[in-house]
Amino acid sequence: MLAAADVVGAPCWLSLAARDRQAAERFYGAVLGWTFRQGRFGRAFSVAEVDGVPVAGIGAVAGEFAVPVAWTPYFAVDDADEAVARVRERGGTVGVGPVSYPPGGRAALVSDREGAAFGIWDGDVLAEWSVGAERSAVWLELHTGNAFDAAIFYGEVLGWGQGDSGACCDTSYEEDQVVLRRRGHPVARMNSGPVEEAAARPQLRPRWLVHFKVPDLERAVALALENGGSTVTGLEWGGGRRTTLRDPDGGLFTLDDSNQAT
Repeated sequence: MLAAADVVGAPCWLSLAARDRQAAERFYGAVLGWTFRQGRFGRAFSVAEVDGVPVAGIGAVAGEFAVPVAWTPYFAVDDADEAVARVRERGGTVGVGPVSYPPGGRAALVSDREGAAFGIWDGDVLAEWSVGAERSAVWLELHTGNAFDAAIFYGEVLGWGQGDSGACCDTSYEEDQVVLRRRGHPVARMNSGPVEEAAARPQLRPRWLVHFKVPDLERAVALALENGGSTVTGLEWGGGRRTTLRDPDGGLFTLDDSNQAT
C-alpha cells in the first residue's frame, strides 16, 4: 500500500457504481476475463483482478447514493475536505461526500465545471494498481468542451505541477490534447470536442471515459453483445481501434485494441 500523499493528483482507482454487483461481475467477467474477490468495504463491494492484479472495484451503490450507473476514476488527494472545497471554489459541484471508509480512507464524488464526474480519495492506495502503463488494462480520457480550461481546473483542484519537476503529476499540450503524466509516464488525456446534453447520446456529454485494453477487439465486443451489452454510436474521439459500449445496466465504457498505441 502507498499513502495518497505519495501519488497526489494521480489516478489511484477505478470504480463502477452498479445496481446489482453480481450481475455486473458476470458481465465484465465474461467480456474481460476478470475474476473477483470480496472488497474491504463490505458485501456491496468487490475487486476485479487480472492474474491476481487489481484492476477495478464494483460497488452496488447506485441506488443507495442515488447516482447513475457509471464508471468513475478516482484521484488521490492529501486532504479530502480541502479538495472538495477547491472543487466548489472553482465552479465544480459535489455530489457525495466526503464519506469515510474503513480503515481510514475518505472519498467524495464530484464534478468539474462542465459536469464530468470524478472521484477523490484520501487514504492508502494499492501500489500494484496502475493506469496508462504499458501493461495496464486501463486508460482514462476526458471528453470536454475545452481541454485547456479543464486542465486548469483539475490542476488547481488536484495539485498538478504543470511542469514542476517536484510534482507527482504534470501536464503537457500535444496535438490539441492535454496529456497528464505521473513521474513522466502518461496516465490520461483530455480532448476538446463537441459536447451536448442529450440523454440519448451520453458519450457526447462532458465525461471521463474509461478504456479497457483487450487483445482481440472483435471478440470482446461480440462477448459484450452476447451478455446483454450494446454498442454506442456517435462521435469517437481519439485514434486507434476502439468501440464504446453500454453494459446491461447502462454503464458506458470503451474497449481498445491493446495491439495499438494508446
